[in-house]
Amino acid sequence: MSVYASKLSSKIGIPALLLFLFTGMIAGSEGIGGIYFDNHQAAKVIGDIALIFILFSGGLDTQWKRVRPILLQGTILATVGVALTMLTLGTFAWFILRSFSNFQVGFEGISWLEGLLLGAIVSSTDAAAVFSMLKSSNIKLKGNLQPLLELESGSNDPMAVLLTTTLVKLLSASTVSIADLLLNLLLQIIVGILVGYGMGIIISLDSNRLQVDLKGLYSVATIAKVLLTYGIATLCLGNGFLAVYVAGVVAGSRNFSEKERIVDFHDGLSWLMQITMFSILGLLVFPSQLLSVAGVATVIAVFLIVIARPLSVSISLALFSYDFREKGFISWVGLRGSVPIILSIIPISVGLEDATTIFNLVFFIVLISVAIQGFTLVPMAQWLGVVKAE
Repeated sequence: MSVYASKLSSKIGIPALLLFLFTGMIAGSEGIGGIYFDNHQAAKVIGDIALIFILFSGGLDTQWKRVRPILLQGTILATVGVALTMLTLGTFAWFILRSFSNFQVGFEGISWLEGLLLGAIVSSTDAAAVFSMLKSSNIKLKGNLQPLLELESGSNDPMAVLLTTTLVKLLSASTVSIADLLLNLLLQIIVGILVGYGMGIIISLDSNRLQVDLKGLYSVATIAKVLLTYGIATLCLGNGFLAVYVAGVVAGSRNFSEKERIVDFHDGLSWLMQITMFSILGLLVFPSQLLSVAGVATVIAVFLIVIARPLSVSISLALFSYDFREKGFISWVGLRGSVPIILSIIPISVGLEDATTIFNLVFFIVLISVAIQGFTLVPMAQWLGVVKAE
């Protein structure tokens, strides 16, 4: 169903990721499939595995020579930009949810920290959504916009994960040292980059030395290497997602045996992972529960798209030579996808109050983000004049 949905997507302009979600919802307990699934932990594990291969495939398609000129800009967007989005959106969510508390949205008012938690969960752009949207749209962007967007979306998850887990600890009354948190963030980034760089070189060198007659085994071997990259980085207290993305960038910038075959294989695997992940997340949600948060979630989503994201981009790129149109498009491609939904499972797993409502809010915000920004990505690029002439 998802494969045929992707074909429909290209014909009528509906974002494929949105159709993948609907496929899962149709198959769910409140759809025609009747499949009851509410195992949040299993969904998180599946989502993590899928994201590993999606990020690696995205890294393979992101050449280092294109990334190097915008490394600083991408890093700032992936850290400062995420923090600014959390602060602005979290504060707004705190205010608006308190205002809506009398209209049966599931809250009796929330604290500022809880608002920041919601902001942190949806603070990062989603690599799967950005990579697939840019790829399926078949548009060529001017300058270095595309590598910047890919670098940001592939590297901003560590900051979102750290902010989310920190706020969950604070709300769980755990003692948290700010110095320890900053050190942990720095360690995750540094270890993730170092492990990813080293494994990217190993992936390319090992492919040259493998020399097997069964060509399909070259692709099979990379599956093990990608999982090994994530595992080593995680065991060394680094960020595994950042590591696999960096490994993909490094490997994709080098020449090695059967490279074209391996790239094509991981492109297909990435789509399989996206279909699996979004279908599972569609199964996980109960559409009837979304109705109670639809109004407030729509308000928060619009604020995120129109104010929070543009503000964070403008401040983050203030010292760089991007004009108003370029910043506008960078802001518009701040799609939210599976990562916020996966992160919203964390409060549920530790038993935080109102965690289920936060999950439903995040899910609805993601639907609106993918629908609005996904539908209008190409028209917005053309209207802002950032499409490269053929």
